[in-house]
Amino acid sequence: QVQLVESGGGLVQAGGSLRLSCAASGRTFSSRALGWFRQAPGKERELVSAISWNGGSTYYADSVKGRFTISRDNAKNTVYLQMSSLKPEDTAVYYCAARDYASSYALSPLEYDYWGQGTQVTVSS
Repeated sequence: QVQLVESGGGLVQAGGSLRLSCAASGRTFSSRALGWFRQAPGKERELVSAISWNGGSTYYADSVKGRFTISRDNAKNTVYLQMSSLKPEDTAVYYCAARDYASSYALSPLEYDYWGQGTQVTVSS
């Protein structure tokens, strides 16, 4: 099994930056596609960014394109989400997720098998 733990969330002002980290334990995720999701109260969970097993392919939601950067360090079993130019609408609980035995990322949260507990990101205006 894979256990995922997010960190790096917090309260920042609009225009600021924040870096989220997701550390994996248990079974390695080096060959697993990873995604960052977020969910605001009353809204559905949405994919923010995703990355293939080798980092060769990435995805960004239109709302964050140009502002967020996803990366992974398989040697450290860690995936990162660098967030810049943050906006109040970025406020949400951010989750990292991993696909089981899948190297390519997927857009639907239903296609991810392992989830972290989430980390709160709040962007003040």
